[in-house]
Amino acid sequence: MTARSARLGTVGEGGVPHLVPIVFAVDGDALAFVVDHKPKRTTDLRRLRNIAGNERVCVLVDHYEDDWTRLWWARADGRALIVEDVGVRELWIDRLAARYGQYRERRPDGPVVVISVERWQGWAYER
Repeated sequence: MTARSARLGTVGEGGVPHLVPIVFAVDGDALAFVVDHKPKRTTDLRRLRNIAGNERVCVLVDHYEDDWTRLWWARADGRALIVEDVGVRELWIDRLAARYGQYRERRPDGPVVVISVERWQGWAYER
């Protein structure tokens, strides 16, 4: 089963954790998300401020069913970078658009964040 969404964990000032849902694309040991056009209360997003102050992040993807033999989770720990290179940004938006029709219909114009994954970890009831 392919996961379509995840949770991004960042750390803010004073070590305060912050968790938000994201959609993502993966290429090798890199994972990326974009700030898209979905309504938000502000464009000054805590996740971006946290990454600017502490690049260490965690992404968790999981699957739940009442049939517990189908449970699984995967976690990526790494370092996040807000992309400034236009070519790299467009490459990741292309990858995201390949996964999500909403991005093909309306390409995101917000910041792209690429995570260099240093450690993958996971578990599944059945292997």
